[in-house]
Amino acid sequence: MPPISALLPSKGSTSASHPDAFHPIIYVRGYAMTEKAMEATVHTPYMGFNLGSTRVRQQYDGSFKHYIFESPLIRLMKDYGYQDAYADGINLAEPLHEGELEGQNISLPRRSIIIHRYYESELAAEQGASERAGILTAAQRLSALIKRVRDLVCKDDAVAAKHFKVHLVAHSMGGLICRCLLQNNEADTDKAAAMVDKVFTYGTPHNGIEVMGFNVPRFMGLMDANNFNRTHMAGYLKLKAKAGKVNSLNGSFPPERFFCFVGTNPGDYNLTRMVVEKASDGLVTMDNAYVEDAPRVFSYTSHSGPYGMVNSKEGYDNLVRFLFGDYRLKVQLQPQVLPLSPPLKKAYEAGRQVRGSYLFECSIKVRGDNPVPLSCRKVDHHSAVFRSFDELLNPQKAGLKKPRYPVLASVFLDSRRIEVGKTMVLSLELDIQGVDFRINGSRIMQRRAPDEHLYRQSLTLKVTLSDGDWRIRYVFADENWSDGRGREAESDKEGTFIPLKNTKGFMAKLYLDLSAWE
Repeated sequence: MPPISALLPSKGSTSASHPDAFHPIIYVRGYAMTEKAMEATVHTPYMGFNLGSTRVRQQYDGSFKHYIFESPLIRLMKDYGYQDAYADGINLAEPLHEGELEGQNISLPRRSIIIHRYYESELAAEQGASERAGILTAAQRLSALIKRVRDLVCKDDAVAAKHFKVHLVAHSMGGLICRCLLQNNEADTDKAAAMVDKVFTYGTPHNGIEVMGFNVPRFMGLMDANNFNRTHMAGYLKLKAKAGKVNSLNGSFPPERFFCFVGTNPGDYNLTRMVVEKASDGLVTMDNAYVEDAPRVFSYTSHSGPYGMVNSKEGYDNLVRFLFGDYRLKVQLQPQVLPLSPPLKKAYEAGRQVRGSYLFECSIKVRGDNPVPLSCRKVDHHSAVFRSFDELLNPQKAGLKKPRYPVLASVFLDSRRIEVGKTMVLSLELDIQGVDFRINGSRIMQRRAPDEHLYRQSLTLKVTLSDGDWRIRYVFADENWSDGRGREAESDKEGTFIPLKNTKGFMAKLYLDLSAWE
């Protein structure tokens, strides 16, 4: 298959009339806890963005084959024509010494990948030691770096400079450095925040880090661990912490252009997983790993390591679709009937109090070579969406003004990656389980089968460009071959939906909101 860049239309010049969507990418690495880790970071050229992974997959003949994912850095170079900012051993974008490149006519191509080497300093170069950069200092250096990249890319083209943009891609604490730049005017020394087009974060503790159920204390300044204390975070993010929350952009940046990749595999991370909750990536809990109102996906990857999110194909597939894609798909379920099992229904009709809740699983894959889930929320991963019966069908009783319908996924798509015809093909696995039902306050597990599924179905979605608009068809793939024509999705005043029902009496509408993205 040719590189993706060969399939994409030419973007022409970088002027306002022909904007180039492929902006420079600045990668901001995560937290190095120990002096040894910091030195190892300084002494590597790509600071982890170059690490790939291998997975064993079984073939049609029963044999096993290693699938190699080279790394996001290599794939961006292969697929989209990006290149790094190093030449003759010097970092052109962020030289270590002032005036190191003075007098040289240096430029960078627009499709450049730059590593923000914020742990480096003149002290590190001259004395062989390391200096720990605080969040504010690192954000100030990021501001200066963005401005320098603009000057190297645009040179004397004033029109290009006016419309210049960058993408920020950050792991862990790197995402807090990006937020500090965007939210704290003291950090934006070079007025660079306005040049940021999109931000993608892997496993960033946007609402701090919990250890044994408690937020990292503010007095824990050793090795800057207090960077993840919410009170301290509120300071460098210029926020007033409300109800213990600091995961707001506070109007400083459009949340829809800020992507949060959330890991759900704590088991393959290091020993910190022993003091962090199961619903985490091994370091950051899922409920702390996103920004309010920002798109987010859940993936069975760990914070770092061999099964880490940065070196995963899942992370890369989401990254490139968010940065370069042209459509966003939001999947929301609106239950209409949530039936009770016969014993529960009998108790309810007899006037007894019945209470219950539900877990919603959803996994989405896009057709292509070696597909992996763009989003995967599972009960076994502690990432399924939780809702009570009242939240869904009796909102007033739950203290809500309207039902709290679950958003099952929000993913980005790229129609230019279609390999056959004009149709994007996705598979969607849906599973709804009723959990923890009680009659008059007492559990009834002894009267229920384990893992009762209220509704379970595999759907194939076929999204086809027709007369300038998208047409959505679907196949219930548990009973039908997925390559069949399928049925056309229905519409009502709330949007396009797929009707769901089964013989248990379950009924719902699965809404598919497909909107343009750039």
